Amino acid sequence: MMKTENSKKLKERAERVMPGGVNSPVRAFNAVNEIPRFIEKAKGAYIYDADGNKYTDYVGSWGPLILGHNDGRIVEAVKKQLEKGMSYGASTELEVEMAELMTSLVPWCETVRMVNSGTEAVMSAVRLARGFTGRDKIIKFDGCYHGHSDMLLVKAGSGVITQGIPSCLGVPKGCTADTLTARYNDISSVQRLFDEFPGEIACVVTEPVAGNMGVVLPKDGFLKQLRELCTKHGALLIFDEVITGFRLGIGGAAEKFGIRPDLVTYGKIIGGGMPVGAYGGRKDIMSIVSPLGGVYQAGTLSGNPVAMAAGITQLKILRDEPQIYDKINALGERLRAGIRSAADKSGINIKVNGIGSLTTVFFNDTGVSDYDTALLSDTGAYSAYFSHMLESGDYIAPSQFEAMFVSAAHSERDIDDTLSHIEGFFAKL
Repeated sequence: MMKTENSKKLKERAERVMPGGVNSPVRAFNAVNEIPRFIEKAKGAYIYDADGNKYTDYVGSWGPLILGHNDGRIVEAVKKQLEKGMSYGASTELEVEMAELMTSLVPWCETVRMVNSGTEAVMSAVRLARGFTGRDKIIKFDGCYHGHSDMLLVKAGSGVITQGIPSCLGVPKGCTADTLTARYNDISSVQRLFDEFPGEIACVVTEPVAGNMGVVLPKDGFLKQLRELCTKHGALLIFDEVITGFRLGIGGAAEKFGIRPDLVTYGKIIGGGMPVGAYGGRKDIMSIVSPLGGVYQAGTLSGNPVAMAAGITQLKILRDEPQIYDKINALGERLRAGIRSAADKSGINIKVNGIGSLTTVFFNDTGVSDYDTALLSDTGAYSAYFSHMLESGDYIAPSQFEAMFVSAAHSERDIDDTLSHIEGFFAKL
């Protein structure tokens, strides 16, 4: 049995001074009826909690740690910058280098603005789309999570599903009056909205591969049809690549599927795991962002030099060592194939969705292609699965509606050990 005494004590302390004892809802472990583990340190593919328990980590700070925890090259870059200063509130060469690097790696990101989180990136991109087009209405998809800005907390995924919250208190109706929702993978639902509101829609914002209702891949042609509809109706296409950017490949999902968005947003992967985000895209669109134009957006800590040092190091490694993608994608496929094989042997009805190094095990026998089918999943079964895996030494997402992330620090042995634990769970069922 894993020890949990120290985590229990920390949970009690945290609940006295923090809402629910956490700074982000999914960390509370409420959906899986477990004691949240308080992490003390991490290295490579492993994390260690306050009780000294070791886990093979498949959360990876929710995706950005593509090289694994505490990569020595990133740590060294951060140390060097810390000796110079943590923050200046002024421009630095590192910001310029990061922008040059990103625009060289992602051709459709012609200019880029740094922010501090994925939420801020998407919020800013939507504001920019409205300012550029002079239109107010936006389209998002049920089950896609784009951060917690008011206008996008409509049928959102991620922790909003996990907590069982259909919407969010404190968001005035006026903030979401111009937010239209469509069904992911159903292009006809998008066409209907364009027909109903001709000349009024500023943008369509989507995760090109949904990762916040669990991993859900776009159907063949879906993203291409989105691109065509946006072009036809004068709306901008925004790809939220907070999860997929620089993970599915240097060019993210846009490159993988061959679709050029007008704007793209990124999150903490461009900071090597440090708090950072960015939005960018066509130069003519980005040129109306303040101070060049009338779309205001600012941030005292945007382009923080410590985060830039970490992010530049990680992106250069990914650029210079493309075999990293070969490794993590192969490990991801090994994981998915092993889970499917174990389920077949035990006669368990599950669906395994994934792409590259992203995987979700759905306790669902109908298949998952959108928000409605994701909600058919048996969250009780997932909770039991989570507890078994945690006790076995595998740290996976404490929610049915999230992804497993494989990093370059994982080995085939790690994957095979995890698969043996999954087989053990299926055998019990």
